[in-house]
Amino acid sequence: MAERFGFYQNEIYLQGYGGTAPAFTTDATRLEDSAAKVMAPEPFWYVAGAAGSGATNRANREAFDRWKIVPRMLTGATERDLSTTVLGTPMPAPVLLAPVGVQSIVHPDAERATARAASGLGLPVILSTASSTSIEDVAAASGEGPRWFQLYWPDDPEVCGSILRRAKESGYTALVVTLDTWTLAWRPCDLDSGYLPFLKGEGMAVALTDPVFRSRLDRAPEDDLPSAVLRWIGMITGTDRAWDALPFLREHWDGPIVLKGIQHVDDARRAVDAGMDGVVVSNHGGRQVDGAVASLDALPEIVAAVGDRIEVLFDSGIRTGADVLKALALGARAVLLGRPYVYGLAHGGEDGVRHVLRSLLADFDLTMGLSGHRRVAELSGSVLRKA
Repeated sequence: MAERFGFYQNEIYLQGYGGTAPAFTTDATRLEDSAAKVMAPEPFWYVAGAAGSGATNRANREAFDRWKIVPRMLTGATERDLSTTVLGTPMPAPVLLAPVGVQSIVHPDAERATARAASGLGLPVILSTASSTSIEDVAAASGEGPRWFQLYWPDDPEVCGSILRRAKESGYTALVVTLDTWTLAWRPCDLDSGYLPFLKGEGMAVALTDPVFRSRLDRAPEDDLPSAVLRWIGMITGTDRAWDALPFLREHWDGPIVLKGIQHVDDARRAVDAGMDGVVVSNHGGRQVDGAVASLDALPEIVAAVGDRIEVLFDSGIRTGADVLKALALGARAVLLGRPYVYGLAHGGEDGVRHVLRSLLADFDLTMGLSGHRRVAELSGSVLRKA
C-alpha cells in the first residue's frame, strides 16, 4: 500500500487540538531564518553561505518561481502512489538526502541522526566523503535503510580504492561522484570569520578511519591530528581530473555511478559516452561558481539530450513540495534535498530531520493530489506553464 504522506498534516492538527504545536516551522522557506537563531554563526554560515555574491544561490530559487503549476480537476487523485525506483533503489517518494558533510558542526549526533531519520522513512541517504562519522557507523545507524555514497576523489589511488571498498562492503549501493568541488570556491561568509572546520579535524571521519590513509601517516591521527588534516586536505583538493580518469571508478565500483555537478548538456552527453549510469544536475547549491546558471534552468535541455539513456537527478534549490513536482515535471527522475534537512538537524537532531522530511513529503503528496496527479509518472512539462 502506498504511503499517505499527506496524513502528517492531520497528525499536526490533532496534536494542535491537544495543545502541542510543532517544535519548529513546517515552512521550509523559513527554516534558514529559524536555524540562524539556534546555530552558532560560523556553522550556520558554513551551511547557508554560497560562493561570491550569492547570485547562483538566489538564481536557484528564482528559477522555480518562473514555472507555475496548472492544476487539473476531477482526476480521481484521492489515492496517490509517489513511489519509484532509481538505479535499482526502491524509494517511497522520489526524494534522496543530498550529501552534506561536517554535520558534527550542526548537531553532536551528526550523520547518525540523519541516517536514522531517513531510514525510518525509507528515503535514501547519500553519505558525504566529508562526513563527521565513519562509513561503517553511518551504515549501522541506517540499518536496513537505502544508502548511497558520495566521493570526493582522493589523488592517492590506493586510498580511493580503500574508501570505495569500505562503502561497498557497508551496503552503499550507488556511487555519486562530485565533480564541481575539486577546490573550494571563494566563500566570503566563511572567509570573513576564517572558518574552515576541516582544519580542526571536523568532517574527516572517513579518512581518519581508513587503514590505507592511516598507513600514509608518520604518526597516528590521535597523536598528530594537524599533520593528518593537512595530508588529507592536500589529497582531496587541488586536482581537476579529466574524462579519461573515469575508468578507474569502474575498476573499483561494480554498482551504479552517478556524476554530480553537471550543468552543461555536452557534459551530460560525455557522461553517457563514458558509461555512467546517471547525472545530478547541480551547481552545489550555489556554493561553487558565483553567477552560474540555475540548476532548474539547465535541467530540461539535459533531460532532452540524455534522459532516455541515463537517470537524470536534480539538486540545488529544492525547498517545497511544489519544487519537487516542478523538477519532476521537467524531467528529473528524483530530487536531492540538502540544506533544509540540515536545518532540521540543528533544531532537533534526528527528530528535527524527520520533521523536515515528513513536512516535505506531506507537502509534495498534497500538491500532487490537489494538482490532479496520482503517480509521479503522470508528471510532464504539460503540467507547468512558464511565467
